[in-house]
Amino acid sequence: MANGKRGEIDATIDGKRYTLCLTLGALAELESGFGASDLIALASRFEERRLSARDILRIIGCGLRGAGNDIADEDVARMKVSEGLAGYVRIAADLLAATFGDAPERCADANPPTPQDA
Repeated sequence: MANGKRGEIDATIDGKRYTLCLTLGALAELESGFGASDLIALASRFEERRLSARDILRIIGCGLRGAGNDIADEDVARMKVSEGLAGYVRIAADLLAATFGDAPERCADANPPTPQDA
């Protein structure tokens, strides 16, 4: 069972229930795969909401591996989701939301503007 506080989600892929999580290692793998220089650049890419099928495949694969599943992207490419393309997109979106959530807002709250910034 997924623990949302740890950024985990559950998803049914190929008729089997999996937990997915973008751990620090999985995020590093995504940074490398997307050519992002850091986590902010990676999050900005996802905020654009323009993901290719390969991007979704990579996100799901990293999430599976981050949760301890030994599944290569090539294996994920052959797996099926009952909702089709919409199901893959939902899994990737849910995983990104569980990982990044409202992080930019929290960072802004942690550093409120000073009177000089206003």
